[in-house]
Amino acid sequence: MFRTRGFFCAGAVCPHFCYHLEVFAIATTSHEINEEIRDPEVRLIDDAGEQLGIVSSEEALRIATDRGYDLVKIAPNSVPPVCRIMDYGKFRFEQTKKEKEARKNQRVIEVKEIRMSPGIDTNDFNTKLKNAQKFLSDGDRVKVSVRFRGREMAHTEIGADLLKDFAEKCGEIANMDKQPKLEGRNMSMFLSPKPQTPPKKPAKPKQPRPEQAAEPEEGTPAEAE
Repeated sequence: MFRTRGFFCAGAVCPHFCYHLEVFAIATTSHEINEEIRDPEVRLIDDAGEQLGIVSSEEALRIATDRGYDLVKIAPNSVPPVCRIMDYGKFRFEQTKKEKEARKNQRVIEVKEIRMSPGIDTNDFNTKLKNAQKFLSDGDRVKVSVRFRGREMAHTEIGADLLKDFAEKCGEIANMDKQPKLEGRNMSMFLSPKPQTPPKKPAKPKQPRPEQAAEPEEGTPAEAE
């Protein structure tokens, strides 16, 4: 990548711009491969994972080429750098596939908010409770807050009791991170979903013991051999 930077020459006889050429390397996250590797020596690992020792870069590239593979620098900060013989196209394909799978399985935890007033009625309370339980079941955190207005600030304990009751009703699926805290006119708490434990495997039923042969009762003639 090239960039020019202008500056004024010293003196009044040169009012025009002069240009100075600067060169900037473009950073890349890809590995150095094949002819890009110019270190005098490298520690070489072959395609089967065996250590081949320290060889020159030219010798390492020759071995990789003879086997029909690429020479890839996998540990550039080691002394000497570590290179491996591999199918680089296949390696990049598998890495990309793993990254896509990781992004697919990754879930962003959101923080949902439930707002209430100290005088909330039972129906509204239950509706907000169901919403919070749904959020928690989906794996999200929930911030539950109570807003005080006017003279309600004189009875903040009502809001604290309301939040504790809310947390208790979510107790089967959530933990309360901190006790309710008053900040200005808002009192709030955070609920986090409990980690899901895998269901226990059912116990194997006990195998019945084989019944012992019944002994002949007294007075019963034994069978003839």
